Amino acid sequence: MRRLIVTTFVTLDGVMQAPGGPDEDTSSGFTHGGWTVPFFDEQVGAFMETTTGVPFDLVLGRRTYDIFAGFWPTASQEEGARPLNDATKYVASRGRPELTWERSVLLEPDPVTALRALVQEDGRELQVHGSSDLIQTLLATDLVDEYRVLVFPVLVGPGKRLFGSGTAPRGLRLLESQVSGSGVVMSRYATAGEVRTGTFGA
Repeated sequence: MRRLIVTTFVTLDGVMQAPGGPDEDTSSGFTHGGWTVPFFDEQVGAFMETTTGVPFDLVLGRRTYDIFAGFWPTASQEEGARPLNDATKYVASRGRPELTWERSVLLEPDPVTALRALVQEDGRELQVHGSSDLIQTLLATDLVDEYRVLVFPVLVGPGKRLFGSGTAPRGLRLLESQVSGSGVVMSRYATAGEVRTGTFGA
């Protein structure tokens, strides 16, 4: 079976919208795009290199696919392009877009049905990067095996959040956590069944 791993950058108040630049996603009037840049130090880079340093394929929402496809095919190996270009890109879209990046496949007939079939196969792990709308769909399923969450020390207010209102209750187990010199908390969580509750009592 293939493991499905969600990797995402979030602000301390939970926003994942437009981490990489001011024009990345301005929907709903978002004006703080690029909030990761001042904190992206060598330790954050090393964490991401470890994430993409194993054989993997990508699962991307349409907006993230377009952003990636506009940059990585012409990026240099020094910028980390090869693993992304070599990966098969599985794309979730409500339409039938033209997928121009090599090794791109539309998830049909719908993303969840297609991913349920993919995770049953033998093969490379499946990594979700960005793709906030797709993640909201995945949060209502049992398909995600691991969350790799990088929390940046900044508050941006309204924006697209990692864990939205459709999140299904899940228990998580911390696998690893470290803090970069710039204050980014980088953690890995495995899904761990149902939410456990209790009481402190009198």
